Amino acid sequence: MNQALVSVVTPFHNTAQYLGHCIESVLAQTYPQFEYILVDNCSTDGAGDIAESYAQRDSRIRVIHRSRLISQVQNYNAALSEISPDSKYCKIVQADDSIFADCIRLMVQAFEQSPTIGLVSSYWLKGSMICGSGLPYQVTMLPGSEMARRYLQDGIYIFGSPTAVMYRSSIVRQQVPFFSEALLHEDTEKCMQLLLEWDFGFVHQVLSFLRLGNESISSAVRTFHPQILDWYIMIQRYAPLFLEPEVAFALRKHSKRQYYSVLAEDMLRFRGRDFWKYHETGLKTLGESLDWSYLILQITVQLFHMLANPGTTLTRLVHYLARKNNADTNSAHVAALPQTHQSKSK
Repeated sequence: MNQALVSVVTPFHNTAQYLGHCIESVLAQTYPQFEYILVDNCSTDGAGDIAESYAQRDSRIRVIHRSRLISQVQNYNAALSEISPDSKYCKIVQADDSIFADCIRLMVQAFEQSPTIGLVSSYWLKGSMICGSGLPYQVTMLPGSEMARRYLQDGIYIFGSPTAVMYRSSIVRQQVPFFSEALLHEDTEKCMQLLLEWDFGFVHQVLSFLRLGNESISSAVRTFHPQILDWYIMIQRYAPLFLEPEVAFALRKHSKRQYYSVLAEDMLRFRGRDFWKYHETGLKTLGESLDWSYLILQITVQLFHMLANPGTTLTRLVHYLARKNNADTNSAHVAALPQTHQSKSK
């Protein structure tokens, strides 16, 4: 019996430090029937040469070099457009991540449960922390609507990143561009879009490793509360699509209060312009802007709580000043160090 062809794709830009480990993790797969497409987005650190050296050793590898630098999402979409018309499944492995040896084999196995499955995920290792739990062990397949409901109502997040999931190739080929360049968290939103029409498969094993601590686009905004913004966007956009009207209404109302409560705390901490620009950009993807009247209401609630609980307020102030002092000290230390490399995107 012929094995299904899997397209593995790694778009990269200036990831020489990690790219070799990423490539070797793909070549070490126990599932041999794959093509491997490496797409160099004008790297200047020698990453392109690393990719070429591996291509010379393994005929399954094809390297594509961009003639001009494009955005991260554009590079991902362009890379996906290169997959074989014969591939059945598609796996992105981000250049500073890696996958464990049985990753492709077990994800293909999960797909083969049903032709209605469009998306498969598994547990993943984020630094030293195992993520992706929440489904009962015996559940390896769910209707897309049920998986979306569990995500929206129960907070079960099992999408991870593009490295943690696998897509059905026919979907990738049909939806061009695959990732929307107009969305802030395009990979999470793509998973939700797929669940509107496709079922979901899951492997109860750790199959991928997501690296922490390296410079990236996501690390630059890590202190901007991207998770709460992402959660607010997902609830506002998808709750009406997957949930009963009254449930969706209540959930959207709750998520707005939760989101603006966090923003109110940040307003009282005098967050800078970049912080607010980040949230304004995210809200625009919903067709929204900052609701200043609602934010002022939440600030009033925060101030009332502070006045009613002076002991708690003082403790929080001491902790905040201590964190700020440490952050200023670390920033000064980092600024004094020689700059040896540019920040990169995955």
